[in-house]
Amino acid sequence: MLWRKAETQINMWIKQGTDAFLVTGARQIGKTYLIRRCLEQSDYSSVEFNFIENPDLVTLFDSSHSAEELLFRLSGFAGKKLQKEKTIFFLDEIQECKDIVTKIKFLVEEGSYRYILSGSLLGVELNDLRSAPVGYMQILDMYPLDLQEFYTAVGLQENVLERVRECYEKKIPVDVFVHQKLMDAFYLYLIVGGMPEAVSVYLEENDINQVSRVHEKIIRLYKLDFTKYESKYKLKLREIYDAIPGELDEKNKRFFVNHLGTGMSYNRVYNDFLWLKDAGVALPVYNVTEPKTPLIISEKRNLFKLFLSDVGLLTSRYSNNTKFALLKKDKSINNGALFENVVAEELVSKGFRVYYYNSKKMGELDFVIEHNGEILPIEVKSGKNYKRHSALDNVLSNFNYNIDSAYILYDGNVQIKDKRIYFPIYMMMFIQEKELDNSIYRIDLSAL
Repeated sequence: MLWRKAETQINMWIKQGTDAFLVTGARQIGKTYLIRRCLEQSDYSSVEFNFIENPDLVTLFDSSHSAEELLFRLSGFAGKKLQKEKTIFFLDEIQECKDIVTKIKFLVEEGSYRYILSGSLLGVELNDLRSAPVGYMQILDMYPLDLQEFYTAVGLQENVLERVRECYEKKIPVDVFVHQKLMDAFYLYLIVGGMPEAVSVYLEENDINQVSRVHEKIIRLYKLDFTKYESKYKLKLREIYDAIPGELDEKNKRFFVNHLGTGMSYNRVYNDFLWLKDAGVALPVYNVTEPKTPLIISEKRNLFKLFLSDVGLLTSRYSNNTKFALLKKDKSINNGALFENVVAEELVSKGFRVYYYNSKKMGELDFVIEHNGEILPIEVKSGKNYKRHSALDNVLSNFNYNIDSAYILYDGNVQIKDKRIYFPIYMMMFIQEKELDNSIYRIDLSAL
C-alpha cells in the first residue's frame, strides 16, 4: 500500500468537508484507488458511480431538472440504502458527463449527501471545471508519486527524512553514507518513476523489465486517447509526445516546433500543446524575458521546454543496458534531461509556476520560480562541471535583478559559495512555499 500525500487532504474532506471535492490528474496516477481506500477506512458509508462503466448515468444526469429528481433516480442505481448526511457519493470518470459541474452545484445546495469526484482528461473535456462557483467544489490536483513518496515506498525511515530536511534548512552537509544511499534511490527513481503501478511492481518483483512493461502499457493507454482526439480535432499529439525525449536531449532542451515538420509553426499546433498539458501527460515550462517578480508578466508562451509528466515514462524509451548503466552512475550517460525532468515534475506538483530564463546577453537559467516572494533561480547539474554556470553568475551579479540566492541541484553534498547554494538533487523535495503568518489586511477609510 503506497503512501500518498493526497490521502491527508482527502481524509480531511471526508471528516469535515461540506462542498464537493474533485481529485483531478492524468490517467493511471492512482486517483480512484486512493479515494476508494480513504472511503473504505472512514466512518461513512459510500456509493460509487462510474460514468464509463454505466453510460446510462450520463443520460440520467443530463435529463434531470432538479436535485430531488436526480437523487431519486440515483437511489435506483445505488443498490443500497442511502443515509442522509452519512452517505458519500463517489462519482468517477466524470469527464463523460459534460454538465457535471452545474449538476454538482445543485446537489451540494440540496445538502442531503456529500460528493467526491474524479476522472481523467478533465482539463480537456470539462472547459468550465475551474470556474466552478466558489463554495461548491474544492479541487485537488494529483500527480505521480513525488520523490518523498517514492523514498517512503522503498523504505526510507521518517527519522532519516527529518534529519535530511534539517540539513536542508540549516544548509549543512548530509552524512556521507546517508547521502550515498539517497543518491542510489534517486537514480532508481529515474528508472521506476512515480506511476503507482510501476512502483508497486518494482516493490514486488525488483525487476526493471517488469517495470518497463508497465510503462509501455501506460504509454499505449495515453496514445489511445491521442488517437481519438487526433481524428476528431486534427491534432498532432503522438508526434509531439514522441518528440519530447529527443528535444530534451538537445543542448538547451527547448522544444523546437519546426522539428515536427517543414513549415510547422507554434500557432498551428498551439492547441496540441494545450491538450497535452490539460491531459496531464506533459509539463510545459515557459520562457521569461526577465527574472523579476511577478514572472508571469514576462512569460513568452511561444518559447518553452516540454517535459514528460513522469520521469519513468521518459527513461522507458531507453534500452535496458542504458538503464542499468544509469543505475550504476555511469559517467558516460547524459543525465541532464532526466535531472531536469524530475525537477520540473517536483516543482509543478508543489504548485509552483515554473519558468526558464534565456537571454543572448546573460545566458540561460534552467528554472526560475517565485519562492516565498523572491525570485529563485535553480540550476540543475548532472556532470562534474557543476561549478561552471556563467548565466547564473551573470544574473546574480546584475543589481537590477537583486536576487539574494540561487540553488544548484547536483549529485554532490551541501556547499555554499556566496549567493550560490549547492544542494543534493534529492533536496528538491523540500523546496516549497511557506504559508503566510498573517494574510489579514484591513483598510481604514474613516478619515475621508
